[in-house]
Amino acid sequence: MRGTAVLFVTLYLLQVLVASVNSALSDFHLWLFAGGLYVAYSALAMPFGEGFVATFLGGLLCDAMTPVAFGTHAVLFALAHAVVYNLRERMQREDTTVRVIVALVINAAVFIAISIMTLGLRHLGEWPRVFSDLLWSEAVVASIAPWFFALQLHSLELARANTARSA
Repeated sequence: MRGTAVLFVTLYLLQVLVASVNSALSDFHLWLFAGGLYVAYSALAMPFGEGFVATFLGGLLCDAMTPVAFGTHAVLFALAHAVVYNLRERMQREDTTVRVIVALVINAAVFIAISIMTLGLRHLGEWPRVFSDLLWSEAVVASIAPWFFALQLHSLELARANTARSA
């Protein structure tokens, strides 16, 4: 379970960074979402149990910081983790490009799911803003994902935690 603790610390750091950036961008009426980064590495590289717990706890972190029903992010992240984990043998999961693409797909899917749950389909006037935020979020996730995955890998190596390769 050392891997779970290490991944949780990296997810907590990500939460602090994203919250700080969102605070700075509030004057521009822009909100970034990096949910795909909470799921991708643990689903692609970790044993199921350790990665699932870290992903679920990361979802609870996001739930604590956003105005949605508590557990929404945690459940969506856990669902995404289970889907990616079951598909990971069909992917070249060691490739950074594949990891980034998985993070982008998860990010978009969870963002749209949360937007539908929050806004519903009745508020059509809000959807251009939602898609604008999604495009900016995807650009940010694509640009920081390699750095964040390297941070997670090196943190696990420093803690000598098991990854899927050594498990």
